Amino acid sequence: MATDYDSPRKTDDELSEDSLQELQARRADKAASTIDVDPDEVAESLELPGADLSNEELTFRVVPRQADEFTCSRCFLVHHRSQLAEERKGQMICRECAA
Repeated sequence: MATDYDSPRKTDDELSEDSLQELQARRADKAASTIDVDPDEVAESLELPGADLSNEELTFRVVPRQADEFTCSRCFLVHHRSQLAEERKGQMICRECAA
């Protein structure tokens, strides 16, 4: 069956039901059901990219390279020996860099 895309999507009965007063009443109902949020509280909880973090202090423990680890000569990341792909002229290369 062919569809006429130029025909109105609503019938005349449906169009008359959406009177201006009815649409305004729907808008008022939607506005009344919104949640009241304090914008200051939201702004305080957000961290923006490039924010000044000079007053923040990071605390973490730095562990030296273990006996079963190596530093890749290309990406300079510390990997476990199981990630060693090859060793060229004494230079260790991880699997990701060798691919």
